[in-house]
Amino acid sequence: MDQSKKKPSTWLRLQYKKWFVLLRRGLTEENPIIVTVLGICSSLAVTNRVENAIFMGLGVTFVIIASSALVSLLRNLIPSKVRMVAYMVIISVFTIVVQMFLQAFVPTVADRLGSYTGLIITNCIVMGRAEAFAIKNPVKYTLFDGLANGLGYMLVLVLIASVREPLAFGQYFGMTIPGFENWIKWNVMALAPGGFFVLGMIAWGFRALMGKYEEDGVQ
Repeated sequence: MDQSKKKPSTWLRLQYKKWFVLLRRGLTEENPIIVTVLGICSSLAVTNRVENAIFMGLGVTFVIIASSALVSLLRNLIPSKVRMVAYMVIISVFTIVVQMFLQAFVPTVADRLGSYTGLIITNCIVMGRAEAFAIKNPVKYTLFDGLANGLGYMLVLVLIASVREPLAFGQYFGMTIPGFENWIKWNVMALAPGGFFVLGMIAWGFRALMGKYEEDGVQ
């Protein structure tokens, strides 16, 4: 058989599918926290425990997907002059849904997250995806874009919390880690400065691996 006529591998063909490209970009190349530096406030405030990070990440992911899908559906009906107001109204509806869900089913997490759940309304990632992608693309691709950016956001939150919680409390997901019973707690890791330090280290490592760094004029 002529090797030159062999069909491309499934993996190679997959890499050129638009939905796959959107997922890859949201998780890695255009990660909303590490690369585009959005959603920093919540990434510092709620990542002292892994449980908080997971629920916040899921909440933001739901809001991005739902609001972006609705914006995409209405993209030909929303007047350009009031599109930002329309985004805010749409995002606030889904944020309230997340708030009510957390208060009903996981009230302890809702209490720990506090006002940061409501501040999803002003999260730059949610608004950014509506303006940069959803308003210009059909729903099927908007869903993948929202999922990718939401999961990319949650991934970084969980990574930060996976470092902070053991150091701050000697626990992981609320359970004491074996061997950490007499752990001397690093109180700074329970505070925002600790989160900022961990985020900086993760961003540095990620950008080094992905080659995403500023040249600063040096070739």
